[in-house]
Amino acid sequence: MTDQTPPRAKVLGGLTPYLQVDGAIKAAEFYKKAFGAEEVFAYPPDDKGRTMHIHLYVNGSTLMLGDAYPEHGHPHQAAQGYTLQLHLGSDDIDTWWKRAVDAGCEVVTPLQVMFWGDRWGQVKDPFGVAWAMNAPVK
Repeated sequence: MTDQTPPRAKVLGGLTPYLQVDGAIKAAEFYKKAFGAEEVFAYPPDDKGRTMHIHLYVNGSTLMLGDAYPEHGHPHQAAQGYTLQLHLGSDDIDTWWKRAVDAGCEVVTPLQVMFWGDRWGQVKDPFGVAWAMNAPVK
C-alpha cells in the first residue's frame, strides 16, 4: 500500500457479488437511490470515466462493482443468468420495493405471496441486473 492508496473498507458477509457493469459510477449512484447503498470505497475514474472498483454496503452485505476494460481482456457483457436477492423483514419489504421502483427499476415479477409462503418479487435495474426481494409473511 502506498501513501496515496486509501485503506480498504471492511468486507461484509461471506460471499461478495462483484458486478461488471457499463457505467459503474452511475450504477453506484443508482444503487444508493434504489437500494439504500452506502459507498465505502471507490477508485477515481480514469480519463474515460471508468472505474475499476467501487465497494458498496447494501442491506448489511458487501456489493462490489467496476467497469469493463476490454483493452485488458474484460469486455462488457450483458447481465444474465443470476439474481441478487435481498432478504428483508416483513415490515421492510414494501418500503424497499417502492424505493427501487420509484428510482427506476422495472418490475419483472410483482411483489406477491409465493408458493413457499414468503412475499417475493423481482425487478431489473437500468444496468440489466435482476434484483429480487424476499420477506416472510406477517
